[in-house]
Amino acid sequence: MFSRHATATTLTLLGIGASFTLAPLAQADQAPSRTGAVAASGSGPSVIAHRGASGYAPENTLAAVDLADDMGFDWVENDVQRTRDGQLVVVHDDTLARTTDVEQRFPDRAPWRVRDFTGAEIATLDAGSWFGQKWTHARVPTLRQYLDRVDRNGQKLLLEIKRPELYPGIEKDTLRVLRQEGWLDRSHIRGRLVMQNFSADSVKTVHRLRPDVITGFLGTPPVADLPSYAAFTDQINPAASSVTADYVASVQRLKGAHGARLKVNTWTVNDAATAVRMSEFGVDGIITDRPDVVRDAVD
Repeated sequence: MFSRHATATTLTLLGIGASFTLAPLAQADQAPSRTGAVAASGSGPSVIAHRGASGYAPENTLAAVDLADDMGFDWVENDVQRTRDGQLVVVHDDTLARTTDVEQRFPDRAPWRVRDFTGAEIATLDAGSWFGQKWTHARVPTLRQYLDRVDRNGQKLLLEIKRPELYPGIEKDTLRVLRQEGWLDRSHIRGRLVMQNFSADSVKTVHRLRPDVITGFLGTPPVADLPSYAAFTDQINPAASSVTADYVASVQRLKGAHGARLKVNTWTVNDAATAVRMSEFGVDGIITDRPDVVRDAVD
């Protein structure tokens, strides 16, 4: 999803014209202790840790994955991009400046785009100190490293392919790594993997290459267009500011590409009041930097 800093940030959403403000996120030393709780209990929405437990650890790092696991959350969301030499790495922005020390390490390489650096160069970057000095040793993980950690933790993955227009063929590359790492076997496909994207064409490509993989479209298509989306996706995942009870009901009336009811996972919800409202609207999942806050609100 969109970039956000640990300080208050206003997000402008996909040309909808709506915006909302996130409160400052707690730093890692304020993170809740291990609870052992599941992602969401009862019949409430699933709680999905956005870029890991990114309210409390540097986003998209293995530390954020592990912290989500320690807090008891099964589902984590991440972002995948491609390096100059074809490695897939887990990072949100298409530049490395916000979440690493790339400007200090490579001052002459502006604007520090992911696609302009090799995997080996990116592996040397500090991906944690921007969030707090205790995270100095955090690194930008490769997708292979990330999959290994999620698998080791027994977690589930909502994988977002970022900016496919910058990386022709990234859908095929991502599926190749998923297959090589064992993530396209029946047990993963049936309940541990969803691939999502803001690009309908990219979602269609994933569905064409691997029709058995569950997919999600990030955005809020008009209700009249939902049947065409249902032909190639299983989830419609809109920003919280665009969600209404009527819209959720319109999505859920339809069956998706695999014959099951279309689901709705909304983002990025970091406060209890919005989480309760989304739950009352009937969403299936809530993507959040603060999974503990959302869990406590909707349980």
